[in-house]
Amino acid sequence: MTALLIILAAIAILVIGYITYGSWLAKQWGIDPSRKTPAVEKEDGVDYVAAPPAVLMGHHFSSIAGAGPINGPIQASVFGWLPVFLWCVIGGIFFGGLQDFGSLFASIRHDGKSLGEIIKDTMGQRAKKLFLVFGLLVLILVIASFVNVVAGTFFTEEGGFGFAGNPTNNQTTAMISLLFIVLAIIYGYVTNKMNVKTLPASICGIIGIIIITVIGLKLGFVMGRTAWIVFIGIYIVVASLVPVWILLQPRDYLSSFLLYAMMAIAVIGILVAAVTKNASFAIPAVTGWKTGIGTMFPALFITVACGACSGFHSLISTGTTSKQLKNEKDAKPIGYGSMLIESALGIVSLIAVGMVYSKYTEGGFGSPSAAFGAGIATMFGPEGSGVYNTIAALLTLAVSVFALTSLDTGTRLSRFMFSELFLTEDEATWKDAKSPIRKVLAHPLFGTTVMVVIGCILGGLKLSAIWALFGAANQLLAGIALLAVCAWLGEVGKNNKMFFIPMIFMLCATLTSLCITIINKFKAIGGGEAVWGDWFQLIFALAMAILAVILVIEGVQTFQRQKASKK
Repeated sequence: MTALLIILAAIAILVIGYITYGSWLAKQWGIDPSRKTPAVEKEDGVDYVAAPPAVLMGHHFSSIAGAGPINGPIQASVFGWLPVFLWCVIGGIFFGGLQDFGSLFASIRHDGKSLGEIIKDTMGQRAKKLFLVFGLLVLILVIASFVNVVAGTFFTEEGGFGFAGNPTNNQTTAMISLLFIVLAIIYGYVTNKMNVKTLPASICGIIGIIIITVIGLKLGFVMGRTAWIVFIGIYIVVASLVPVWILLQPRDYLSSFLLYAMMAIAVIGILVAAVTKNASFAIPAVTGWKTGIGTMFPALFITVACGACSGFHSLISTGTTSKQLKNEKDAKPIGYGSMLIESALGIVSLIAVGMVYSKYTEGGFGSPSAAFGAGIATMFGPEGSGVYNTIAALLTLAVSVFALTSLDTGTRLSRFMFSELFLTEDEATWKDAKSPIRKVLAHPLFGTTVMVVIGCILGGLKLSAIWALFGAANQLLAGIALLAVCAWLGEVGKNNKMFFIPMIFMLCATLTSLCITIINKFKAIGGGEAVWGDWFQLIFALAMAILAVILVIEGVQTFQRQKASKK
């Protein structure tokens, strides 16, 4: 019954937040449905492609979700369910939703340009370049984290290559994911080149998902971990370079149905467990201030990540979503609403691990994603039963699909930002670059390849070696994004007071976390216990902390200038 009350309370609070606070933000900023968006004014058939609201909602939601709202709340559950619950709902409404909605709005008022361009207009060219370097470091960690998650979900322990009957969950997930790519390309072609309407195409797409799922449950695909990392790297390079309508839009839209279905199954499972008592929610309300992952501040706010607030979302809002938004009125449901749905997914993940909490804390699962699938499957039947195995396999598939969609989008974002880093103010694309060297450095293929190669190499590390640093970098990016949008709103004379508390809190939490990481890594190196992963974490943490402090100083100077100009 505790689980049922938790999910009902979360849904009620999030809906109220969307209706009240979300509407207030839209009114304060002046959302204008009659104003043409960049997707309409600058449509080029490659990156600027106006999408139907439902399709764009699917792209945006799938891209921001990834594995974050599943992995984060489950790892943070060691603090107890109450802190995680409060941070997911409060953070989602007043921190994450504010950042996502604000970033999207600022971008559509900047011709769909990136967060770096928004920073340039308010804080200057130097601040833009610093932000681009910072953002690329974060995207390397995004690529590394999700390559690790996807490869870990696909690979077969004993290696090999080919098809397999009576497949394991990993082999089933791999097969369905491969077929899902083919299905997405077909969907993109029939909707964009054959002009099939969204509704009939969606019905056919859902039927296609069912068919490939049935195939995957009967016939799996086998490949080793290293081979999967190489395959994923090649795939995301291609996916980031082709026009969005071929793969990005349709894949993310179709995958959103899996996410909606996954959340529906979870809610049904909670109801079933409440009635049948197949499983019981076993997480204490609060376990204590200090746990194995650190003290509640800052560890809770770093670990939950995407379930409450995520800087990666601001890159998606300003990188791909703003270039596909057909009407400004859709900015609230897509920008703000998607974040609140993700917060609800974070609560669902918390409840799922609560059903298998003893086994999880004893290390009985290889990953938080596995605990998530097992927890929800347990609500329907005992481990080993047919219904348990089927649901666990489907949920594992859903998690891998969302990690792959985040990879697609994250790699495309890195392409944009890498090119921007080497172009001058009067150079719009790599073709305009006057220097031959910069023409090569700003070329989409060069930047994409560099980012993917580095990300895939780091993806070979243990997830635990990447995730803690990813969480701190991601949340620090959220603080910088809040600062950037706050400064822009102040520049154009709109209300930005709602940004200051979330911005200051996120910057304090993340810089504290990075300082703890830096101190711990110096201790490990001084004690002769360090491996190369410790050096990697130390260098990245130092670089991001220094860049963030410089950007904060630039932001403070901007606020002071704005205040003086008002006087």
